[in-house]
Amino acid sequence: MKLLSREQAILEFNRRVLAQAQRQDVPLLERLRYVCIVSNNLDEFFEVRFADVLEASRSRGTGIDKDYLAEVARETHQLVEEQYRIFNDVLGPELRSAGILILNHAERTPAQREWVADFFRRQVRPLLVPIGLDPSHPFPQVANKTLNFIVRLGGRDAFGRDNDIAIVRIPRVLPRVIELPAAVSEGKQAYVLLSSVIRAHLEELFPGREIEAFSQFRLTRDSDIDVDEDDVTDLRQALRSKMSTRQFGQAIRLEVVRSCPKDLSDFLLEQFGLNHQTLFQVNGPVNLVRLTQLIDQVDGDTWRFPPYNAGWPHGLPDDGAVFEHLRKQDVMLHHPFESFDAVVSFLRAAVYDPDVLAIKQTIYRTGSESVLMDLLLEAVRRGKEVLAVVELKARFDEEANINWAERLEALGAQVVYGIVGLKTHGKMMLVTRREGSRLRRYAHLSTGNYNPKTSKLYTDVGYLTSNTELTADVDMVFQQLSSLTQVKATKQLLLAPFAMQKQMIRLIGRVAESAQAGKPARIVVKCNALTDEPLIKALVEAGQAGAEIDLIIRGACILPPGVPGLTERIRVRSVVGRMLEHTRVLYFRWGEAEYEEALYLSSADWMNRNMTRRIEVAWPVREPTLRQRVIDECLVPYLLDARDAWRQGGDGRYERAGSDGPSAQLALMQRHQAVT
Repeated sequence: MKLLSREQAILEFNRRVLAQAQRQDVPLLERLRYVCIVSNNLDEFFEVRFADVLEASRSRGTGIDKDYLAEVARETHQLVEEQYRIFNDVLGPELRSAGILILNHAERTPAQREWVADFFRRQVRPLLVPIGLDPSHPFPQVANKTLNFIVRLGGRDAFGRDNDIAIVRIPRVLPRVIELPAAVSEGKQAYVLLSSVIRAHLEELFPGREIEAFSQFRLTRDSDIDVDEDDVTDLRQALRSKMSTRQFGQAIRLEVVRSCPKDLSDFLLEQFGLNHQTLFQVNGPVNLVRLTQLIDQVDGDTWRFPPYNAGWPHGLPDDGAVFEHLRKQDVMLHHPFESFDAVVSFLRAAVYDPDVLAIKQTIYRTGSESVLMDLLLEAVRRGKEVLAVVELKARFDEEANINWAERLEALGAQVVYGIVGLKTHGKMMLVTRREGSRLRRYAHLSTGNYNPKTSKLYTDVGYLTSNTELTADVDMVFQQLSSLTQVKATKQLLLAPFAMQKQMIRLIGRVAESAQAGKPARIVVKCNALTDEPLIKALVEAGQAGAEIDLIIRGACILPPGVPGLTERIRVRSVVGRMLEHTRVLYFRWGEAEYEEALYLSSADWMNRNMTRRIEVAWPVREPTLRQRVIDECLVPYLLDARDAWRQGGDGRYERAGSDGPSAQLALMQRHQAVT
């Protein structure tokens, strides 16, 4: 069976995100935010995925050739065209009707033009350094994703020469969206873009020269940091040195405005060694991501999602008696519907409890500011043994993680960086506490990162437990990550790259056998991506054996569902709503008895890299009440969603499952919202 293209699947996901910008039931500024999210996603697509595809195309046997690259480029151009059409033709008029104006130079009143000119001369012009190109002024280095202008000049320079091309780099310290003061905004919320401000005053940068043509441009570069871990003695120092060159990786994509003359775009393509497939001529600002600054500045909640106040997790005490409670029962945390403050509270209780002796935690994406990291630092100050397994290669978070690692080490924490060649992606926290004459462990496991900011935006499940087998398994994983020695096999925890993929395939096979025997056979998988071919093969075979399979895949899925004779029993849906779906839930049933089913939560998506090149964890939910709650909250509502859900066809395209039916996210928000 031919699988779908992974690149096409990624672009299809972004089409689903972009479709949110056209929904009338979504507040106006949130619709604009979806447009910005697509721009940010496409940046990463080119920085990472497309860069890898280009590299693969240079080698034989990869299945990637020029025709495939051309097809991906064509699909990407179509997506960008649709994005700008929505921005200009749909959102633009609606923003204007709401009294939110983004004014270009022609639309500005004389008073507004005077204010903009003054702003340019005071705040912008002193930071601009135009560079006229000649043999002693070669084409400047252009950093990744920076705003620039290219200008063609008439006449001669101050030295009588006719060099006609100049480059203006726009510093990142300048705001990209500027609000006009009330004195000149005529009762509206009026804004100007930095690019429009500079465009209106370009002639002031080149006195005595005629500006014949100009354009904004923006270059996207390969931003993956490649470190040969087998050939370095200090990974942290190697990564820090590499980060300084990330901004100047291989050129991948060039964006210019649609009015850019061909001779200027051709000149830029030549400078960067790019072909016309990588040229994006856009009808508007070359970086829509920056319009998030507009969303943040607009006054008024009418155009935003109503504030959501997450409730305190069901069954978890908020009086600090968390350890006593966990000795009696496990606790499920469903974020962002239930507050992430419960995780902070668990760690804070451990830090300030004199009977807690040791804290171990994995750190993947915590952010540059983190109350959790501050608590770990406080734990070290209080004399507790702290082990932090810091993943330095968490893409785009390397600097923040290095900084946290250095701060923890400076105070005396034990800091390790996982395993050479494997990213530590599993999310675990382990607390060891003295209770009488014995030591007891408490663990927190999660499908998502220890990041209080993203925990308000991403759906994830956390799990607090004192189960002796499960906490012993977590402790063994930490031992292996720190000592690099072989440890005993885990009893409950599944660990990638060792056992997780094999166990998933074994469970799928058990379901297939049940289907062949005419017994109940059911699989439901909820994760962010499905691209691992061994797992796909096992799913296809289970479906052919008669198992009913539902896959809730937020992003890329390369398994074509509904293909007669192959995958007609497999259904794929994607839910795109207010929150980013991030929960990984795995359900298998191979009979009628209660013991003939398994339910796992996991940090891993079903991708080859997660199964073979990362440290990942999956753990069973065996307590009947919690297991039913996971099914009732994380699976059933998403299978019934007819507002935010999309169905995938065998060709990889998606169609809406409905528009006015039940919404899983809305139902969960209503269920868990704090009572005020």
